[in-house]
Amino acid sequence: MINVLVVDDELPAVEELAFLLGRDERIGKVARATSGAEALTALSAGGIDAVFLDIHMPAVSGLDIAGAIARSSNPPAVVFVTADEDHALAAFELAAVDYLLKPVRAERLARSVGRISELRDGGTAPEMITVDQGGTTRMIRRDDVTYVQAQGDYARLHTADASYLIRVPLADLEQQWADAGFIRTHRSYLVALKHVSSMKLAAGGPRVTVAGAGLPISRRHLPIVREKLEATRIRPHA
Repeated sequence: MINVLVVDDELPAVEELAFLLGRDERIGKVARATSGAEALTALSAGGIDAVFLDIHMPAVSGLDIAGAIARSSNPPAVVFVTADEDHALAAFELAAVDYLLKPVRAERLARSVGRISELRDGGTAPEMITVDQGGTTRMIRRDDVTYVQAQGDYARLHTADASYLIRVPLADLEQQWADAGFIRTHRSYLVALKHVSSMKLAAGGPRVTVAGAGLPISRRHLPIVREKLEATRIRPHA
């Protein structure tokens, strides 16, 4: 069970997030704090596995608290919960596990809890990617990218929530991300194997379904796609 601390200077926001967390069977105790000082006191008592932090608080901000956590010997996981994306870069520089935008959706919160569980089970910190969207610099997790689409000298990263254009050719990403489970399926597409749900040999050509999107597979790449998918097949014990 994951014991968490919810920190926000607005009590209704604390109670709402605590309610959502309490519905998750992976969550144990849910402590609450409505100021930075209260949060630091709760953290000093120990027993906290993860902190869900608002950023904008008077006196001691969420970033201040995260900085103190980062300097501790056995830091809990940190998830920022805020109404804007202005501090995403600073948040991930402080090794935040996730960055949630208000209002928090239950399914998005469940993904954050899953990420905390992975880290507690010995997983490694995720690879983060800096992207620009609408004049805002964001950090996204590479394992959230479902597929990548070539657009000239650029590549568009697709996630479940949005897409982001980066100035990196698809061929470069193919080499850099091969060890992370990304394979080329077409001259225009690179897909994350873990997000592939099906492959079909249709009359119009083979296609692969990635996070609900139907993408083409070229004849050149079909053998390696088959090989990679076959390697993930679950087989009975002999």
